[in-house]
Amino acid sequence: MLFNSLDFAIFLPIVFLLYWYVLNNNLRSQNFLIVVASYVFYGWWDWRFLSLIVFSTMVDYLVGRRLKTEENKGKRKVLLWTSILVNLGFLGFFKYYNFFLDNFVSAFSFFGMEISASSLNIILPVGISFYTFQTLSYTIDVYKRKLEPTEDIVAFAAFVSFFPQLVAGPIERATNLLPQFYNKRSFDYTKAVDGMRQILWGLFKKVVIADNCAEFANQIFNNSADMNGSTLVLGALFFTFQIYGDFSGYSDIAIGTSRLFGFNLMRNFAFPYFSRDIAEFWRRWHISLSTWFRDYLYIPLGGSRGGTAMKVRNTFIIFIVSGFWHGANWTFIVWGALNAFYFLPLLLTNNNRNNMEIVAKGKYLPTIKELGLMLLTFGLTVLAWIFFRAENIGHAISYISGIFSSSLFELPWFLGMGKGLTTLLLIGVLLFVEWLGRESEFAIADLGLKWKRSLRYAFYYAIIIAIFWFSGKEQQFIYFQF
Repeated sequence: MLFNSLDFAIFLPIVFLLYWYVLNNNLRSQNFLIVVASYVFYGWWDWRFLSLIVFSTMVDYLVGRRLKTEENKGKRKVLLWTSILVNLGFLGFFKYYNFFLDNFVSAFSFFGMEISASSLNIILPVGISFYTFQTLSYTIDVYKRKLEPTEDIVAFAAFVSFFPQLVAGPIERATNLLPQFYNKRSFDYTKAVDGMRQILWGLFKKVVIADNCAEFANQIFNNSADMNGSTLVLGALFFTFQIYGDFSGYSDIAIGTSRLFGFNLMRNFAFPYFSRDIAEFWRRWHISLSTWFRDYLYIPLGGSRGGTAMKVRNTFIIFIVSGFWHGANWTFIVWGALNAFYFLPLLLTNNNRNNMEIVAKGKYLPTIKELGLMLLTFGLTVLAWIFFRAENIGHAISYISGIFSSSLFELPWFLGMGKGLTTLLLIGVLLFVEWLGRESEFAIADLGLKWKRSLRYAFYYAIIIAIFWFSGKEQQFIYFQF
């Protein structure tokens, strides 16, 4: 079920009314409703994959219960690895089986040994990368005794399958989200209104920015051999704002929807395109995944505590694994490695934590130096996104080669140039509003709250009109394939 669909527009009010007006005084019934609603939401795509969520839920619930009473270190490790292998086993089979098989066959062919192996027509379950990491956080934290294992199977099932963030995050930690299912929730009008504002802005980013950008990014990338350099630059820019509008828009809708039901999810994006270096970018982009890898992979590997060799190794591991998490394609691995190269000089010179505050805090405009650093970081990010979007490594290299050619100085051209220019203007509106609201949790969280009521509502209605007037052709959320 898509957030920007008629199905969800009907589904959400029904669940909301049942939750607050029918089951308001019964916490367990509310949690059970969330489980049922979440399974309906997920099963809307393919009900068969519900079995994976249910099985993963039961395995981790039982492992957690057993870890509570088990004191033997060896047996505790067996329980932990049972959870890890089951969850990553499902993820590996559905997401990476054909990738490893094809590369295995290619490796033998390279040495002149032909072997025959058949790929499987495997359908990737929507959101498997997200809920797998979410439920793993529970088992790992229970194993490390950072979290008391739950005995409430309904609350745990609701935590694993919570529909607002089930298929594309944020990847919640059990330490944050699970305890919220234990406590009685009361309807908070202020929180609900704030949630509606975040949903509104998320919809704008998705249907106005991302869906329109997708049309031109797809056209240019799919026909890149026929495009001149300046058009290829526009294609890369369109994809850059497509993936941001798409993914951060989803996160905004997810977080806002959660607030309607009395839940607080972690922030997933913090205006990453205003970053002054790559380290800052990764503190602001897909925060739930970046911090997950930091806490459950980077720090256990030694983090930055060792010598130079260990720092370099751990940096490349976390970025390459992050790239591989995104998809079974060498383009994602190169994308991750390229970001590691970007990040490494900052780490080795101890400058990776220079820019902890939002740029130009308390000011209207950045300094010339800040503007230059933002443009440099943005340019490096756009270059990396080309690998992320390309069909294969060869496509990415030819695309970049096309940019750095004499045709870079020709006028850009692609089908629908008029609409494309309108989309560029809408991207300008996005950047302007996000710059004004960059010190808040999301762009319009506080923007306009001190305006006259008529002006504030005119602003909200303008966003609603833009959503209907400028909406692009409906596109599936990019991260559903991850």
